Amino acid sequence: MTALIPLFVVVPLGAAFVVVILAHVRGLKALTPLLAVAAVAFNFVAALVMLGGDPGRLSLLVGEWGLNGTPLGIEMVCDGLTRLMLVTINLIALASIAFARSYMRRFTSVWMFEALFLLMTGAMNGVVLAGDLFNMYVFIEVAAIASYALVGFGCETEELEAAFKYLVLGTVGSALILLGVTVLYSLTGHLNMARVAERLPVVGATGPAALLAAVFLLAGLALKAAMVPFHAWLPDAHPSAPAPISAMLSGVLIKAAGVYALARIVFNVLGPNPQFAMILIALGALSMVVGVFLAVGQWDFKRLLAYHSISQMGYVVLALGVAAEWAPTDRAIAALCLFGGLFHLFNHAAFKGLLFLSSGSIEQQAGTRQLKDMGGLTRTMPLTSFCCRIGALSIAGVPPFNGFFSKLIIIIALVLAGHPVLAGLAVLVALMTLLSFVKVQRYALEGEPAGGAKAAREAPAPMLAAMLALAAVCVVSGLAMVLLRDQLFGPASDALLAGAKGAKQLVVGAMP
Repeated sequence: MTALIPLFVVVPLGAAFVVVILAHVRGLKALTPLLAVAAVAFNFVAALVMLGGDPGRLSLLVGEWGLNGTPLGIEMVCDGLTRLMLVTINLIALASIAFARSYMRRFTSVWMFEALFLLMTGAMNGVVLAGDLFNMYVFIEVAAIASYALVGFGCETEELEAAFKYLVLGTVGSALILLGVTVLYSLTGHLNMARVAERLPVVGATGPAALLAAVFLLAGLALKAAMVPFHAWLPDAHPSAPAPISAMLSGVLIKAAGVYALARIVFNVLGPNPQFAMILIALGALSMVVGVFLAVGQWDFKRLLAYHSISQMGYVVLALGVAAEWAPTDRAIAALCLFGGLFHLFNHAAFKGLLFLSSGSIEQQAGTRQLKDMGGLTRTMPLTSFCCRIGALSIAGVPPFNGFFSKLIIIIALVLAGHPVLAGLAVLVALMTLLSFVKVQRYALEGEPAGGAKAAREAPAPMLAAMLALAAVCVVSGLAMVLLRDQLFGPASDALLAGAKGAKQLVVGAMP
């Protein structure tokens, strides 16, 4: 199993460079879509293999060298949380790249899209596999740079403006993360997460330098995760990007580069404490409420979905915050919060990826993103409308779809943790989410066709296959909740609840 770890990064990054080469060789350019799909499919299968193998922690030293007989190297780690993220990232990536085969034909230089897509996917895998802070930062940057180009891929005014705003704010977030990593390195003398966690109590985990590093890291990662009030880049970036990239940005990038990194830093490096818990709770609750109220007033379908990404990630960060609050005193409540939060993270990737792909299919066939200019799509695009309905019911938390179960678990956990007001807010946000998607059903899928919707036709087969696969995940993951808890979310929760103490087990050998 250990031999598979570097392949999650090597295969997509290597395939990206091969795509560029093939695109410039006469007669081989047509192979680039097949290579991109094959590379991502390999990663998804490898993620499932890792999930079904040894549930323990696996660690690999890349570029291993020795110092006085002590093995050193750049560590790559695969534990329960990493396995969850690898499955999530590569599932959405596979659906998105399969969808793109037909969707991207209206663009020129599609091989550039494929190369950038593979770079972003490989980098996100690297983020969740990185065992040290600096390499996590490097992979976050590689994914971000690829995503900047992908947001502006259409090269129209709207796309370029959104990409520039995303670039500027993303650079600010990256600078904050790098400053935080620098302070921790100067304080502890290590970049390895396990060693930093081990050294922090010795050098003063509550001292001014450690708190400054925490502020930098939490602010930078909150910006990457588009938490309110650091969310300004997301409502422009997600609607402007091609639909497969919108699905990746919302489905996995803000999770891998933002929420995952936040969880890993708070639980496995800094250690959960009441101060960090309050920050996460405040960010989560504010994002949850502000995001949904901004979404309700939107008539641009993709912008509506973008604001819901902020709101739904608020649920996850809120659950992480309450888990951090209770982790030192009551492991059972903390574990329930983490189960709900991580379950919702996975569910959001599935139903939001599905919704963005559905919106891209509708935009391509009807020629508009405005809900008022659609109508009657259940008759002209029945399968796309069916998939859109599945995604809408899932995100709104209607049983028996997956969003219902993860939201219910979070709400129950909030009540048990002594936060009935936050639980009430979570219920209110769920109702407002349902209301905003009733509008989507009324104006986009039902009623009389308007504008370009009159001439709309069903999407091509590859696009439908990608949407139907994610729709199936939305149904099955809710019904198979108990099995997923034991095989996927339980080990992921344990990896976080082990905290800084458990992080020491990730180190191979001893470091001076």
